[in-house]
Parts: sequence; structure tokens; C-alpha cells
Amino acid sequence: MTNHCVFSANEDHETIRNYAQVFNKLIRRYKYLEKAFEDEMKKLLLFLKAFSETEQTKLAMLSGILLGNGTLPATILTSLFTDSLVKEGIAASFAVKLFKAWMAEKDANSVTSSLRKANLDKRLLELFPVNRQSVDHFSKYFTDAGLKELSDFLRIQQSLGTRKELQKELQERLSQECPIKEVVLYVKEEMKRNDLPETAVIGLLWTCIMNAVEWNKKEELVAEQALKHLKQYAPLLAVFSSQGQSELILLQKVQEYCYDNIHFMKAFQKIVVLFYKADVLSEEAILKWYKEAHVAKGKSVFLDQMKKFVEWLQNAEEESESEGEEN
Repeated sequence: MTNHCVFSANEDHETIRNYAQVFNKLIRRYKYLEKAFEDEMKKLLLFLKAFSETEQTKLAMLSGILLGNGTLPATILTSLFTDSLVKEGIAASFAVKLFKAWMAEKDANSVTSSLRKANLDKRLLELFPVNRQSVDHFSKYFTDAGLKELSDFLRIQQSLGTRKELQKELQERLSQECPIKEVVLYVKEEMKRNDLPETAVIGLLWTCIMNAVEWNKKEELVAEQALKHLKQYAPLLAVFSSQGQSELILLQKVQEYCYDNIHFMKAFQKIVVLFYKADVLSEEAILKWYKEAHVAKGKSVFLDQMKKFVEWLQNAEEESESEGEEN
């Protein structure tokens, strides 16, 4: 150990940063050292057990600062997934200290962006032993350590991953024309297992249903084809549009789809009426969509298409109210 060694330095961010600047300046001047330094850091992290707790802390701080200023790539973190480090809790403890130093240099967005680029965003749970690889355990551990941003990031990533898997499986089941009752049961089980709200599922269902068909390229024929197809799956959509917000999301998805697929432009109103008659969409949801909850895509075209039907709904509502008053 030389007189100038990070392990002999004071355990504070500013002091460790000075050491990081030495490495940073050296590597900027002598680019050929970059790869060698990265490889050596990976080796050091593999053998963290050889260092005392204080030395591990200083090395974690140095690594975090070097990751923050771009001297090291996030791929060095793969060394932390070594079984021996994970089992003894060294990996998670070291990672927390490293991420804190990294965020002190940059911010949470910089950290999460680098993790994504290195394809490590989906591997963070591997910092813990298999019996503790749950989002809840990760969230508590990192939130207690003052890293709530990373805890929230993992929850979002896990949710996105879950939705992709669910969409893939749904697509497969629809292409095999599984009975709707079986699909409903499967989706409900997945919602319960992954704590997914109905609002997250309804859009996936719409996408999968529309992807399950080879659509006719002729505008005059595609509307008839769409109505026949959607009538078949209306009972499935009805199960997962029991909340007002879910209905609005479905309406917006239908609007966006009809705008993005030009052959469907004239079919929008017919699809909405079909869903209304099949109890997928309520009168309240359609009126709210019309007044304030529509998206910008094709807004004027679709509002114009819906005008007469909305007027009919409003008149029917007024008539039922007046009948109620008379009674």
C-alpha cells in the first residue's frame, strides 16, 4: 500500500472525489489505460470479501463517483452478482453505498439511464439471495437506505416487464382462439399475482384483440370485419372495463388506433356504439370522453362522427330524468 491510497483516505465524499479525479485525469490523458482500469475494477469488486468494511465503503464511494463522471461503465457492476458476495449480503450493502455516491455526483435519472444502457435494470434483484429476490424486499432495503428513487425505478421496470409478458401470453392465447372464460380467468390471476390494476390491463387487451386479425385493406370492408371480430370479444373487454377510468382508457385506445390505421377512420363511431350496446362502455364514459377526455389524434373527425349519437344519449338521459321526476 502506497502513502497515497484511497483506503488510507478520510471516509468523506470530497476526499474520495479527489482520488477519483486523479484516475479521471490519467485516463483522459492516456486513453489506453481505460480498458485496463475497467478490467481491474471488475476484479477488485469480485474480491470484496478480502477488504474490511471500511475499505469496502471507500471503494464503493470511489466506484460511484467514477461511474458518475463517466470514467467507468455500469457494466463493472456485474461483478456484484457473484454468488459468494450475494449470499453474504456484501453485494447489496456495497451497491447501496455505490449508488449513494453516484447520485451525489449526478442524479437518479443518470443512474437509471446508465443501468438501462448496460441492461442491468432488470437484474437489480440479483443483488439479493434467491429467497429475498422480491420487489418488496428490494424496495424496503433501498428505501430504508435513502434510495427511494431506485426503489421506485425497479417497481416501474418490473411492472413494464410484467405487462410485456402478459401481452405476449395473451396474444398467444387469442391466436389459438382460447375460450373467453379461460382468458378471463388467466388475466384475473395475473392481475392478482402481479398487483396490476384494471386500468393497466384494458389497453393490453385492446391491443392484443386488434393484433389477432389480418385486416382487410379495403376501407368499405374493414368496418364490417372489425365489428364482427369485436362483437366476439366484447364480453372479454366488458369484464375489464368495470371502472370509469378503464372505460376512458379503452375509448382513447380505440380513438388512437382508428387514427393510426387510416382504414379504420370511418369505423370509430360504429365500434363505440357496438361497445355501448354490449355493455363494455357506459353512457357516462362516452359523454365524458366527448366533452373532455378525448385525445388530440383525429379529434375533430371523431367528435363529428359521434355528435348524433352523443345527442341521442343526452336526450335519452334527459327523458329518463323527467320521467323520474314525474314518478
